[in-house]
Parts: sequence; C-alpha cells; structure tokens
Amino acid sequence: MGARLKLATPIHRQRSGNVRRYPLLFFGCLVFHTIGTWSLPLIDRDEPRFAEASREMIQRGDYVVPHFNNQLRLDKPPLAYWAQVASFKILGESDFAARFPSAVAAALVALSIFTWGNRFSDARVGWWAAIIFTLSLQTFLHAKAAVADMWLVLFMTVAHWAGYELIENRESRIENRKRTWWWIFYLSLALGFLAKGPIAWTPLLTIAFTMLFARDLSLARRFKFIRGTVLMLGLIALWAAPALLRTHGEFLTIGIGRHVIGRSFAAMEGHGANSLGIYLLLLPFYFVTIFVSFFPWSVKLPLLVRRLWSERDKIDNYLLAGAAIIFLIFTLVATKLPHYILPAFPLLALLLARRLIDQQKFFTRAAIAAVCLYVVVAFVVPPLAARFFPVTQLYDAARDSLRPEMELGAATFEEPSLVWYFRGRVNGWMSSLRPPSAMEFMQRPGPRFLILPTKLAQEHFPNSPRDWITFSARGFNLAKGENVDLTLVLKQRDSLKR
Repeated sequence: MGARLKLATPIHRQRSGNVRRYPLLFFGCLVFHTIGTWSLPLIDRDEPRFAEASREMIQRGDYVVPHFNNQLRLDKPPLAYWAQVASFKILGESDFAARFPSAVAAALVALSIFTWGNRFSDARVGWWAAIIFTLSLQTFLHAKAAVADMWLVLFMTVAHWAGYELIENRESRIENRKRTWWWIFYLSLALGFLAKGPIAWTPLLTIAFTMLFARDLSLARRFKFIRGTVLMLGLIALWAAPALLRTHGEFLTIGIGRHVIGRSFAAMEGHGANSLGIYLLLLPFYFVTIFVSFFPWSVKLPLLVRRLWSERDKIDNYLLAGAAIIFLIFTLVATKLPHYILPAFPLLALLLARRLIDQQKFFTRAAIAAVCLYVVVAFVVPPLAARFFPVTQLYDAARDSLRPEMELGAATFEEPSLVWYFRGRVNGWMSSLRPPSAMEFMQRPGPRFLILPTKLAQEHFPNSPRDWITFSARGFNLAKGENVDLTLVLKQRDSLKR
C-alpha cells in the first residue's frame, strides 16, 4: 500500500496543479483579450452591425429576429447577439461591452484546449496548446472583435473534443460518461449553428473521416447519428421555427441561401474571386496566410509537417483530419478572409504541443515575446488609431448638441458605425438619402441633423441658416480603404421659431 501511495502522489499533485491553473488560465486570458478594447472604436462594417442589432433586441424586447436600423438583419443566427445583450445589460452599452463576449469565448476556448490536452499522456500538452492558441495573431485580433467568430470556434472545439472522447471511451463501464459526451457533442453542434450557421457541423465530417480511416464503422453506434441529429435540429428549431415563421422564410433564403450557399460560389463584398482564373489562383490562399495568422507558432509548421509525415498516431490523425477538413472547405469556398480558418487553430495548437513538446525553449521565448508585443500593441495602437476614425470624431464633437427627438440622415456615406454611435443619443432611425434629397431633408419641420461628405455639404449648403451648426472630421474608412472628410449639419429645435 505504501508503494501505491508513493506512485499515486505525483499524479495527485499533477492534477491538483492543473486544477489551480484553471482560474489562472481563464482570468489571465480574459484580461489579456480585453486590454485596449475600450479605446478603439468599433470597426466598420461588422462590429457596429452586431452591436446595434443587439441594442435593438433590447429596445424591441425581441430576441428572436435581429434588426439593424429598423430593418431585418438575417445574415447571422442570434447567439452572438444574445451574448452581447447579456453584456449590455450587465456592463451598459459601450464598445467595450460589445467586445467583451468575444473575450469570454476566447478564454473558454483556451480552457477547453487545456482540459482536452490534459487527457493526453504529457500534462504539458494542454497548457502549451492553450497558450499557443491564445497567442496566435488571429486569435489576438478576433478575441477583441464584436463578432460571432470566437463563439463558433468555442463550440466547434468542444464538439471536436466530445467526438474524440466518444471514439476513445470504449469500455462499457463508462457508459454514463459516454452518454454525457454524446449530449455535449450534439449540444455543441446546435450552439455552433446558432453562432454562425452550418459550418459548425464540420466536426461531423471529422468523425466520418476518422471512422473510414480506422475502418471501424461500429463507431457509428456510439454517436447514434439519427437520434443525435434529431436532438440537434430540435434544439435549433426552438429558435429557427419562430424566426422562419415571423420572417416568412427569409431567414432561410437570406441567411443560408445568400450568406452560405452564395458565399460559397461567389465572392461577397469583394472578398475573394468572381472569375474562374482568380478562383484557381486563390486556392493556396489559406496555406499562405496561415504563416501570418498563426504567427509566431507558424514558423514551426514545416517541422510539424515533417514529424507527422514520418510518424503519427490515431490522436494525430483525428486532430489532423479536423484541421484539414476546415482548410479544405474554405479553400473551395469562393469568398475568402484570413480568419475563416480560425476554428482549425485549437486543433493545430494541440498538434504542435503534442509533437513539438521538446521545443520547450522556443515555446517559452515565443510566448514571452508575443505577450510583451501584444500588450504594448493593445495599449498603444488603439488610442492612436482612434484619431483616424471620422465617425467617432464627428460624434464626439457633436454629441452635446444632439437631442433624443432629433432625426438622423446620411447621404453617400452610410457606414454602420453611424447608426451605432449616433443612435446612442437619438431615438429614431438613420435615413439613407441621395444627395439631391439632402436639402429637402434638412428643411422638414423638427430638429434634425445630416451627415455627408464635406464636398457635398459645401455644394448643397453654401448659405445655411445662422442657427444651423456644422461639425467636420477627417479620417480613414477601413471598410473601403479610403480617406474621408465628413460634415455634420445640425438644425436645432429653435430654428422652427423663426
């Protein structure tokens, strides 16, 4: 018995050490990801769209069908909005609160990777895999963004983990554990869909490939695919059924038809190729951009490939299959953005940690350098970059003159950030106007203001009434990659008394 206790003691200490690392890892990641998010304005176009849609959910009391500027927003399912709604109710409506849920999701991804990695033979794998994921450049960027991607990464990672556990747990004596992982697997697939659509079902392809590669179709009995699919679709239907009924099927035709199927065959918003020649030229896109988006760890990817080529086990095959399928899907999709392969990063992190654990010195140095660099960037860059955001400059200059009853119009320049920032002070919606309608809008009864390029303002309002106020701002529109010069023309209430 004494010998057994001596053998058990190191294991017990190892597990106790891992337990102590859970809160350290989670809160450390949370603080790391939130640094600087309060000083950088929301970036057009996606961030303001998500934030405003979440605010309108609260204002309408409608948590089923998202709206943006009083119009249906059917691009994405609602889970990211729900997370932002919760954040707004706790922290108030702000840029920081809009981005905070992504930081929470990224910290949970790190926690999931850490726990999953601890299931492997070397206890260091989970810790380093979590660090590798957290300190990858694309993770650093998207954990600070008010979008849905990090929630998708979280639930795809958990689904891949649950699938691994269902494959590995063979003994009948752990039937209850297998049942728990079965529920986690299909619940994660459902929540992943509610985060960003059918791409969240990619782990099903990983499982199918693993079964075929292992030539063990008996694994299908553990997944009970028919029963699980019914459960998954039933959970999704709790939201999807009322959403489809209320939008007369538009959530399906736009959310799936345009933004999933359409995005697969044609580039959207200029991200990708609209010709066969450019499409073929862009096929290696992710195999090139991975060296930037997965930096600094990408410098070790060639070594990882060589080691996996010479020797790999069934765990490597599973992780490799999951990552390869994600790469393949987005390689074939016409619309391309570097962050689309972000769900593969947890799997790549685990592969790197497993196969290159002997590179401890490199890991340590790279982690320290990355933390120092990212912290400096997070503190220094956002305040400097904020000076080049024309909408927030204009808002800060005019905010004291804005009143809730004012009407808001925009001509030519109609980025979503206008709605997010200026609707924080006015109750109405932004009217999109053509330049010839600008003067007519301002001449309507009641207090109002109009935002338009300065050149147009000079053309249409050369001799505006004395009690009208104008504010101007210059900056850079990241969405279009161009310099902009904006003017806000404001008519106060007392202009009607003349």
